Amino acid sequence: MKKLIYCSTIPMSLNIFCRGLLREMTTHYEVVAVSSPGQDMDEIAEREQVRCIPVQMQREIAPVADLRSLFSLIRLFRRERPDAVHSFTPKAGLLCMLAAWIARVPVRIHTFTGLVWPTSTGIKRLIIRTTDRLTCACATHIIAEGQGVRSDIISGRITRKPVQVLGYGNVRGIDANYWEPTLPSATDEESPDALRFVFVGRLVPDKGINELIQAFLQLLTRYPSCTLTLVGWFEQETPLPEQTLQAIKNTPSIHFIDRQDDVRPFYQQADCLVFPSYREGFPNVVLEAGAMGLPSIVTDINGSREIILNGQNGLIIPPHDAQLLLQAMRYMVEHPNERKQMMEAARRLIVNRFEQKYVRKCQIDYYKRIF
Repeated sequence: MKKLIYCSTIPMSLNIFCRGLLREMTTHYEVVAVSSPGQDMDEIAEREQVRCIPVQMQREIAPVADLRSLFSLIRLFRRERPDAVHSFTPKAGLLCMLAAWIARVPVRIHTFTGLVWPTSTGIKRLIIRTTDRLTCACATHIIAEGQGVRSDIISGRITRKPVQVLGYGNVRGIDANYWEPTLPSATDEESPDALRFVFVGRLVPDKGINELIQAFLQLLTRYPSCTLTLVGWFEQETPLPEQTLQAIKNTPSIHFIDRQDDVRPFYQQADCLVFPSYREGFPNVVLEAGAMGLPSIVTDINGSREIILNGQNGLIIPPHDAQLLLQAMRYMVEHPNERKQMMEAARRLIVNRFEQKYVRKCQIDYYKRIF
C-alpha cells in the first residue's frame, strides 16, 4: 500500500481540514499525519486511526526555528520514504515541500487554502510572495481552493506550473447530515423586524468586525429589535480597536459567545449570517450556514463569491464598506419574501456543490491520477 503523508503547521488545521478524510483515506493508502505537537494531534490519532508524528513548526517567520524544522522534516521523509507528501498551510507548505524535494519524495502536493500576499504591502508582501514561489518550485502538483485563489496565483506569477481546482473548489466539504436545520426560522412572527444576525469566526479586524459593528449600531437606530450574535474569539496579536470592543461589551443587542465546539445551535437560532471578511481562501462558515438554511451577507472576495450567488442564496457587497453592509442588512429586514426565497435556496445550493462525499471523491480521484 502506498504511503501518503499529510502536513500542516499546527495540528488544529489538520483537525479541521482533514476531519474524517484521513480515516477514509486509510482504505486507499497508509496515512501519516505530521504537524506541531499538541492536543489536536492526540485527537487526530484517536479519531482518524492514523499514525501521527509531531514536528515543531512555527507559523511566523523564525529563521533558526525554521531551519530546525526543515532538518527534522528531511530526516523524517528519508526515514518514512512516502510516495507522496501533501501540505495545506503556508509554513508547512514551504518547509514540507522543500524537505520533500531534498528527500526526493516523488509526489509533492501543496494546497493553497488562501493567499496572504494580495492584501499585504511592502517587505512583508515581497517575503510572502517569495515563499509561495519557493513552495510551488518544490511542489510537483499545486491545488488551489477555488477559482479565485487560482486566479491570484496565476496573475501574481507565483508559478508557471498547472494549478488545479478540484470540483467546485472547497477541499473540506460539508457533511449535509450534520449541518442540517431541524427547526423552522427563528424570527418571531409577531416581530418581523426582529432579525437575528450571526457571525462565526475570529473577532479580528480582517474579518470585517469593525464594519459589522458600525453597520449594526446604525441598523439599531431604525430596527431596535434586531440582534447580533458573535460566536468566536479575540486575538491579542490582532486586537480590535477599543471603540469596537466597548460597543460589543456595552450594547445589549450584541451577544458575544466564546468559541464553541458545536456552533449549529447559533446558526439555528439566526436568520442571516454576516461575514464581511477582507480575505479568505474558502470560508467554511459560509458553507455551514448555507447548509443550515441561512442566507449570507458576504464580501466580494475569493471563496465567498464562489459560494454565494448574489440575490439567490445571499448578498455580496464590497469589503471595507460599513454603509453598504448596513444597506444589505436592512435589505434582509425589509424584504422578508426575498429573504425567505434565499433561505429556501441556501441549503440546496450547498448540498449540490459542496457535499462532503463529492468533495472527497474529487480528492481521491485526483490522487489516483497522479500516483
